[in-house]
Amino acid sequence: MSMIVEHTVLPPAEGSTLPDLSEALEKAGSSALVGPDGSQIALPDEVFVVLRDAVRAMAHGQAITLAPHDTVLTTQGAADFLGISRPTLVRLLTEEKIPYTRPGRHRRVLLSDLVEYQQRSRHERREILAELSREATADGVSGGGFEATR
Repeated sequence: MSMIVEHTVLPPAEGSTLPDLSEALEKAGSSALVGPDGSQIALPDEVFVVLRDAVRAMAHGQAITLAPHDTVLTTQGAADFLGISRPTLVRLLTEEKIPYTRPGRHRRVLLSDLVEYQQRSRHERREILAELSREATADGVSGGGFEATR
């Protein structure tokens, strides 16, 4: 069995059939691969979701990258993945918010640790927003907007 490595695919040029395929996948409940001899193999739900999401991204002009969770990234690659600056990532590493290794002079970060940090951060933000919403409701502030005054 060969090892899976990170693989990035750029979206095709204008005029591709990806928008049609994306729409068909959005409507499909499940899917199967059809071989040249007409034989069919059902796609597991997890594989179907990956295919659907990849096609959707490419149909919108985005490149996609498939990478195993044990992929090791440089600090710049990790920062790019999180959409933050490299100095901000380094601060998160030194504050021990994201685990890292230092096999030599440079820090390395596992993709799985970045995904876990992302999920944890999203959860924390949702909790903070929910708490702020509860406090606003308790204080009698409605979410309907502001009144105009003269």
